Amino acid sequence: MTATGRTSTAPDVVDVVALGESMVTFLPSRPGRLADVPSFDRAIGGAESNVACVLAAAGHSARWVGRVGADGFGDHLVEAIGAYGVDVSAVRRDPARPTGIYFRTAGDRATDAHEVAYYRAGSAASAMSPDTMDLDAIRSGRVLHLSGITPALSADCLALTRELTARSPRSPGGPLVSFDVNHRPGLWRDAGHGHGPEVLLDLARGADLVFVGDDEARDAWGLGGPDAVRAALPEPELLVVKQGATGATAFHGADVTTVPALTVDVVAAVGAGDAFAAGFLSATLRGLPVRERLRHGHLMAAAALTVPGDLATPPARDHADRLAALDDTAWGRLRLGPGWTQAGDRAGGEAGERADEEVRTP
Repeated sequence: MTATGRTSTAPDVVDVVALGESMVTFLPSRPGRLADVPSFDRAIGGAESNVACVLAAAGHSARWVGRVGADGFGDHLVEAIGAYGVDVSAVRRDPARPTGIYFRTAGDRATDAHEVAYYRAGSAASAMSPDTMDLDAIRSGRVLHLSGITPALSADCLALTRELTARSPRSPGGPLVSFDVNHRPGLWRDAGHGHGPEVLLDLARGADLVFVGDDEARDAWGLGGPDAVRAALPEPELLVVKQGATGATAFHGADVTTVPALTVDVVAAVGAGDAFAAGFLSATLRGLPVRERLRHGHLMAAAALTVPGDLATPPARDHADRLAALDDTAWGRLRLGPGWTQAGDRAGGEAGERADEEVRTP
């Protein structure tokens, strides 16, 4: 059954389908240890559904496929993700397993200055498998977006991800398969159904488009630098190696394109990787050149970095297009701070007209 209680039939084709676990997130009402925080605010979290939400907010048709419990937290996830304009009709409800939740402190999740407590073992999402999910709905997008988090959840989830990334047989006219490595050592340490780095490398080799951070490639595979990552992953048609504040490098056939990151006044270092993937996929769906795809990835990441939570309102498409079209000098001088996505025509106009000066929006 679906989230609406109906059996899924032949689904409409959408721009992007994102498959993965989403969880209810509890954010602290004030800084401090989890033991000391008196109350929490409820939000949603999930790498794949984050990508779907950003793409829907940017004007694309997006479908999230996942599995949640037949509980109040599952209701909240389906309603909250659907409120972004994401199609949630293929989400399955599990009467026997709960929706995953987690708590985190206010610190930076990219450093040790934070705590995260996950309650996802045995969650409804961990029961995703080729037999329990609607494969027609999963393959109903022009792009199918997956991440390395899903196969870490269970042997069934790994089997599902293997089936979706298998190059042979890959049905003609099927979706472009996008895979964000998202190496989470803690998940794999407790998994018991495979060695995470080896599994992720194998899955990435079956995808058409792969996103990986140079830091996680180094930690997982001992690889240093984009060229080494490409040598280990020659199969994907497109490989994007994210280099943090330095920029990102895309390998497309024999072509190599590097675009420096933007200068950003960071509010919270969360959600940037998912937003980057959404920006790159948005530009891919629009058929833009690789250089512009990378720039749109950086712009979406900047939107996420300048708000407190994981999800930000993306810039209007014409605004982002104007910024992505700047010459290299103006791009290098661009500086984005809180509220920049709302600056709209004014910011885009300034950027276009004052390419020889630093542009700060707002």
